[in-house]
Amino acid sequence: MGEKKVRVQEHLMAQDAATVDATKLTALTPEVVSFPGGTLTSAASALGRGGRLDGVWRCRAQGGQGTMVMCLVKGRVVTACPRREASQSIEWAVLCPRAEWAGRWAGEPPSADEQERRPMQARRLCQWRHGYDRQATINVGTIGHVAHGKSTVVKAISGVQTVRFKNELERNITIKLGYANAKIYKAAPYKAEEGKEDNVVPGTTYPMYTSRGSSHPDTFVDEKTGVTYHLRRHISFVDCPGHDILMATMLNGAAVMDGALLLVAGNETCPQPQTSEHLAAVEIMRLKNIIILQNKVDLVKTDAALAQQEQIRKFVVGTVADSAPILPISAVLKYNVDLVCEYLVHKIPVPVRDFTSVPRLIVIRSFDVNKPGQDVTSLQGGVAGGSILQGVLRVGDEVEVRPGIVTKKEGPDGSTSVVCSPIFSKISSLYAEGNDLQYAVPGGLIGVGTRIDPTLTRADRLVGQVLGLRGKLPEVFAEIEISYYLLRRLLGVKTSDGGKQAKVQKLAKGEILMVNIGSTGTGGKVEGAKSDLAKISLTQPVCTQEGEKIALSRRVDKHWRLIGWGEIKRGKTLEILEP
Repeated sequence: MGEKKVRVQEHLMAQDAATVDATKLTALTPEVVSFPGGTLTSAASALGRGGRLDGVWRCRAQGGQGTMVMCLVKGRVVTACPRREASQSIEWAVLCPRAEWAGRWAGEPPSADEQERRPMQARRLCQWRHGYDRQATINVGTIGHVAHGKSTVVKAISGVQTVRFKNELERNITIKLGYANAKIYKAAPYKAEEGKEDNVVPGTTYPMYTSRGSSHPDTFVDEKTGVTYHLRRHISFVDCPGHDILMATMLNGAAVMDGALLLVAGNETCPQPQTSEHLAAVEIMRLKNIIILQNKVDLVKTDAALAQQEQIRKFVVGTVADSAPILPISAVLKYNVDLVCEYLVHKIPVPVRDFTSVPRLIVIRSFDVNKPGQDVTSLQGGVAGGSILQGVLRVGDEVEVRPGIVTKKEGPDGSTSVVCSPIFSKISSLYAEGNDLQYAVPGGLIGVGTRIDPTLTRADRLVGQVLGLRGKLPEVFAEIEISYYLLRRLLGVKTSDGGKQAKVQKLAKGEILMVNIGSTGTGGKVEGAKSDLAKISLTQPVCTQEGEKIALSRRVDKHWRLIGWGEIKRGKTLEILEP
């Protein structure tokens, strides 16, 4: 019956197949799910489980012909166009996972505050890219040495001052991770129309790319030039501290990055200590998309700037930034910031996101939004901020935070063991900066409003924890066995004579390391070490899984220095207490 119903809808849609411009839909960046040996109905039933994959899907069929567009609402196919069967396999590519954006009247994009569901109109599909208007689609970090202009670049692009805390303002350095969202726009090409004058102000020049804050509309007209700009990319910036004693904070931020801006001050030699250390850190985190910004070029002469460019090129040879572009800029004067916007669009692609797996959010900040003296009837639950690694979170989902509260449990024989009690709650709201969401997808940074006691979330107390659906999160590890790789020499340490850095010594049994797993930085005692294998007991339990990549740091001259990285092979898990 269900198959017959779908085929009737396909037949109806086939009559107006031309109204769905499949060639333009293919230009969007899709997410792909394959169903070997599947037909339309079998793939639709698999895609529609639980209604979590509602939206517009495009079919690429191996063994079949043509392109098919399908709309899912609450897990059911409501429209499909045109009908095709595939004898070998069907590959479905998601264009828009939001059901309320799946079908629209032509020329009527979804408004910023509109979240209600409407009937699908597949004949008038709107070519819409999910998340561009409300949630950022990509995380970009700023890395580099202290005082090289990382926070200034973020402010020049987004207009947001990421240095907010009193101790940061007093010392004029970034101490905690800074966050800001920005929309990047491209000028619309002018097309002359008969009987109409050009809207562009005569004699004016204008940048092809520009940026605005996250709450700016998707299309706007510049008042000075009359140029129309259209949204091309919505980006979340993670502003990392550059001071050597804050390396652990930088590693936490690197866990959510999809790309990075490497800042190099034009009035200093390259590389500075944390320039090389940060570059090694993002390489460990498998970050491939890097843009090098040669900042402060307004302070040096042309010959000096060109000479430093050669220093930068020699420095990045053989690294992940080997072929990265080098852009001369002045963040204070906003010189060449439009070029940075252009390169962000073209050089840092939006990675393939996983919408189908169980959702998992890595927490990199948490806070209490209630003000002192607030009325008890208007108190709100704690907020966890971070980036979704996979899946989709929705308002109303039952969630848990692991490891949660770690305690000691006394056994019947008098022995004690460590157990963890996950924090169970419900999502009451989702925010992407100032934008209210009904659900959030992998991509930019979001805030998850919960019903958790605010005392558990204030002052970043949930940092390093993992949030996901109840009972669906990975195990909590207290001891891990890793395969590891050490750097040949220490990075980020200045030598008095300008010679080579000290060699990295092998791991020794009983020594204390700092282990960064995701956004968690915890101490670890080496219980045993071989040539490339080690067993480490963690001082703080971590919610992770086998195959996760970690960073290892050793205390050198009272500071933690990056010495290598590893991969979790197995480990000892803790008992999870259910409520």
